[in-house]
Amino acid sequence: MSPTTYSGFSTTRLLWNNLKARPTRSALSVLAIALQVCLVLFVVGLTTGAIAEWSKRVEGVGADLLVQPPNASIFFALSNAVMQESVGESLAELKTVDQVAPVLLVMNLPTLDLVYGIDYESFDSLSKGFHYLAGAPPQSLDEAIVDDIKAQSLKLKVGDKMVLLNHEFTICGIVSHGKGARFFISLKKAQEIAGAEGRVSMFYVRSAGDTERARQQIVKLLPQNRVRSMAEYLTLLNSDQLPELKPFQRSLIAVGVIISFLVVLLTMHTLVLERTREIGILKALGYSRSGIVRLILSETLLMAFLGIVLGLVGTLGGQVILKEVKPTLNLLITQEWILRSILLALAGSVAGALYPALRAAACDPVDALAYE
Repeated sequence: MSPTTYSGFSTTRLLWNNLKARPTRSALSVLAIALQVCLVLFVVGLTTGAIAEWSKRVEGVGADLLVQPPNASIFFALSNAVMQESVGESLAELKTVDQVAPVLLVMNLPTLDLVYGIDYESFDSLSKGFHYLAGAPPQSLDEAIVDDIKAQSLKLKVGDKMVLLNHEFTICGIVSHGKGARFFISLKKAQEIAGAEGRVSMFYVRSAGDTERARQQIVKLLPQNRVRSMAEYLTLLNSDQLPELKPFQRSLIAVGVIISFLVVLLTMHTLVLERTREIGILKALGYSRSGIVRLILSETLLMAFLGIVLGLVGTLGGQVILKEVKPTLNLLITQEWILRSILLALAGSVAGALYPALRAAACDPVDALAYE
């Protein structure tokens, strides 16, 4: 620091000079703040993005109702094949029901992809038809359909062989995404693989027009089962409605804030110790305690600003790269969370600089001038 009038231009130049005086330490502080911003946006963006993307895929199936076993989870991957396939015939006989599609859910553990075992005719009718970008519907039990995003991710083409559920399948068709799962195989083949002959995990149902009336009739027919309208399911499948998700997000966000807080605290505390004599000179020239505090906090806010800009640029760049490298991962960055990440970065930085600033302000000019 050097004596200067506490004016806009001179103070800004002073702040830049202070940062450039210790470039490595300043860069580390800026980087810590940038990493906090990236961490917040990536954690929230990946979790909410995955939920939002899954919601669109379920909605895109074209069903009005979901019929699941009792106590079924909203996460299909946790559903077991405990419903009799013959229940679908009873559902189809209801006058308020237009179409029923049984589905067996099987998890491909090596890739953690959810595979739909479906009756192609009923599922295709329910979803108003798959949109084939390449290939054609399956003709045998050993053929599978994959959506375009997964095909791009794995570089799959029609005719390629792929091991799925420890069985080799031939990719017969690539379809537009948004129909539930990434992979689709024959219901009979899925039942054979899962050892669940004659059983399914759930039924997608399209009503004949009156969804609520259809739901009531299904509840009357299957009182032990869980029957949800698609609107109800999509409401439940929301990050704000998932209490288990919030502690996870908050924990990682807190880690990021604490790290940037500690880095800024250490940086500014060291800065004050190194510039004790200079602070004494400023106070001797007439700087007030509040002026010293403002000067320290201004330097911190400048580093925070640089860190926030770097963090936002890094996050947006990461989003572009992630879309190309891993298209199955959806990073959803909202304006609300951009604002929150900025406020968290500012709060952590100011909190870290507050003690060093107050210590500098309390420094006695005589002792400071005698400091070596």
